[in-house]
Amino acid sequence: MTGRPAFAVLFDRDGTLIVDVPYNGDARFVQPIPGVAQALDRLRAAHVPIAVVTNQSGVGRGLITIEQVREVNARVEELLGPFDGWFICPHAPGDGCECRKPKPKLLLDAARALGVEPSRCYALGDKQSDLEAARNAGAAGIHIDGARTVTDAVAEILRMESR
Repeated sequence: MTGRPAFAVLFDRDGTLIVDVPYNGDARFVQPIPGVAQALDRLRAAHVPIAVVTNQSGVGRGLITIEQVREVNARVEELLGPFDGWFICPHAPGDGCECRKPKPKLLLDAARALGVEPSRCYALGDKQSDLEAARNAGAAGIHIDGARTVTDAVAEILRMESR
């Protein structure tokens, strides 16, 4: 036995964990999506590593600072509890970086940091780029939308993994 976790769950931030406020640089506007805190607590209770993988192009566009992103992230943790890692792409879409989703780098970095093979990661997100990043990293992408919530997805993941 290697002591490595069996699997991990990676979350997009805006529109998945919290209400999407475009280019939010103000922690006062952080509003968790209903049910997310309880779903995260279920994962923590099961000792499942969790991380956030998020594009924050407002930094690259000059609309917010990386410090504002960190303040918003701190508020997310204050409201939803701790994460095992934060992986942020601060670049604008045209910057040609390697980390902006749908490229897989953020997810691969998160998997490595959590000690889990990318193929044993579930990546939850509300945008097509989240799902494409999961596919590009070899992870399982789960679309969070009006039909499927984080709560539903976490329950499904825990059911599948308990078999």
